[in-house]
Amino acid sequence: MLAAQNLFSYYGKSPILQDLNFELASGKLFTILGRNGVGKTTLLRTLMGLTDRTEGRLTFNGADIGSTRTSDRALLGIGYIPQGREVIPRFTVRENIVMGTFARRDGKRTIPDYIFELFPILREFIDRRGGDLSGGQQQQLAIARALAMEPKMLILDEPTEGIQPNIVQQIEDVILRLNREMGLTIVIVEQNIPFARRASDQFILMDKGRIALAGQASDLTDEVADQYLTF
Repeated sequence: MLAAQNLFSYYGKSPILQDLNFELASGKLFTILGRNGVGKTTLLRTLMGLTDRTEGRLTFNGADIGSTRTSDRALLGIGYIPQGREVIPRFTVRENIVMGTFARRDGKRTIPDYIFELFPILREFIDRRGGDLSGGQQQQLAIARALAMEPKMLILDEPTEGIQPNIVQQIEDVILRLNREMGLTIVIVEQNIPFARRASDQFILMDKGRIALAGQASDLTDEVADQYLTF
């Protein structure tokens, strides 16, 4: 479903990502790991066309998307939940979720029922402003907004960072359910090693803008974590 070949990504004239190569099959969960500042978020932004320019080849479902606009990538079925969530604080929960439907090809503006099954609190707070929710509830809202577009692939940037512990488990369970029960392809930046081991079909470890190691969950040993992830 997603593949990069000799991929470089730039901010200005500086290459932040250098010579990345990976492939992700449909229905798999792909985890991106690494210390702060190694290029993980830049990789997600590159997938969405949010860096200044790229070189190399980036394909989604066989189509080259390297020069495709961000809005058109969303229409292709790529949903993105960035760091900071970017919930619109003055919009209600309903209005925030409906925003996601504008990336649907069928033009429907209805909220899929399963979203409220995944996140019951959002039904309870449907008319509450997004800015009045807790951080964890806003993260649930951001995921719900992306799901409203009925994506083929979901990209999440550290979805449990700074979230209260009781909601962290809920979000992790939803991610696993989306992937394993609903077959949604997921790309996630994650710092929680136990969750990465439990959830991943494959992972890459990044260092200084390059892929230092790639493998399956069983390859994410304590020794690997100590070498590449310990600060």
